[in-house]
Amino acid sequence: MKYIEVTFTMESTDLFRDLLVDTLGNEGPYESFVETKDGLKAYVPIDKFDKTWLRQQLKELGEQFSTFNFQLSIREMEDKDWNAEWEKGHQAVLVEYDGGSVWVRAPFHPHRDDVSYELIIEPKMSFGTAHHPTTYMMLSYVAELGMMGKRVLDMGCGTAVLAILAKMRGAAYVEGVDIDEWAFNNARENAASNGVEIMLKLGDATVLKGSFDVVIANINRNILLADMYKYAAVLNPGGTLLLSGFYEADEQALVAKANTLGLTLKSKKNREGWSALQLIKNV
Repeated sequence: MKYIEVTFTMESTDLFRDLLVDTLGNEGPYESFVETKDGLKAYVPIDKFDKTWLRQQLKELGEQFSTFNFQLSIREMEDKDWNAEWEKGHQAVLVEYDGGSVWVRAPFHPHRDDVSYELIIEPKMSFGTAHHPTTYMMLSYVAELGMMGKRVLDMGCGTAVLAILAKMRGAAYVEGVDIDEWAFNNARENAASNGVEIMLKLGDATVLKGSFDVVIANINRNILLADMYKYAAVLNPGGTLLLSGFYEADEQALVAKANTLGLTLKSKKNREGWSALQLIKNV
């Protein structure tokens, strides 16, 4: 498959590199990213490349952040086995939390005996490898909080890394939902690789039914604000809602929305400018 490589050279990478990954990867068709010293390289299949869409996203970011200054170059990549190339640079991740650790690795990484949990994740084009700060924080929450016997929902499950860990930690029922068919299939493969059973559904929040003790949603600010009422509706009283996928600056807006739905902030985590919230549904 042929790819387009879009290279961003930025004056400031601390915020805008992650912002571009979130915008192009979560909201757009871009499949992989490589951080560079002064910016980012983004890759998209040539048949999904839309220059007009890209320009519109960059225009909106420029309007939102006056300091978003960059140079852009676009080139068509040669046709080769990019999955093999990706494997050369893909690293496993050790997520450390209070009381233990989670080793998230691909099948070609070594096994470890000195960790609390080991997850084998083949990410392919799906989000959720623990490299991103939001996934790291959510994994630590799932590892720290009680999951035994719980009914757990993972919205926007991506690779299903969070759902798999919840099942490993004793959850009685785990459901993963993703709107992307590739992510859905990837999640199913990863669940099988880790020897756990997860109910997977293809769709958005409109497919939600039943009730849950824990709802996990690591998506993005706009979707969380729009769909939080649906998460609250299926969450049992006293249940836990875990949210991430947004910046620290967005915490107030998310908490305010949660409060209107009968949810109270219990704790939060911050990592590299990103945020994760633990909210409890009022009894």
